[in-house]
Amino acid sequence: MDKTIITVVGKDAVGIIAKVCTYLAERRINVLDISQTIVQDFFNMMMIADMEGSTQPFAQCAKELEELGEEIGVSIKCQREEIFKKMHRI
Repeated sequence: MDKTIITVVGKDAVGIIAKVCTYLAERRINVLDISQTIVQDFFNMMMIADMEGSTQPFAQCAKELEELGEEIGVSIKCQREEIFKKMHRI
């Protein structure tokens, strides 16, 4: 499995989850787990996705997700699971 951590943060708006999930589905990226909260008017989502069946390489997906975030007014970051774990280990 090729796990990736995707975080989405920004002002809440209709369709954020739909647009991100549509992007992932169109590239055959499977969402394994998803958590989202809204604190006051701010949207926060964390996803664990399996990129093993992806039609595009990781770097391209990460770049396109960042661009999608800019289009919809949120910040989208994509990290490989092993990098994420090393960064948050203490």
